[in-house]
Amino acid sequence: MVKLVREGTTFGQKDVIELLVEFSSFKDRVNKKFKEIAREFEGKSNEHDLWVNLYLIASDYAEEMQNRKAKQEMLSQKIG
Repeated sequence: MVKLVREGTTFGQKDVIELLVEFSSFKDRVNKKFKEIAREFEGKSNEHDLWVNLYLIASDYAEEMQNRKAKQEMLSQKIG
């Protein structure tokens, strides 16, 4: 979707709101996860584990986005 926004494609208000809600929920999940991770590292200096956890968060998000895209494509094929 970012590529489409960069290219100047127009979106309806509903699409923009869905994008903002999706980003907001992702941001909330990341903040919550980092707070949990920060508690794990209190008194420790293990940077490797921090980067591993960051990677896991990012890969979870990427997987979620792929699943949503596949679901939307499947629904559009059923409609078409």
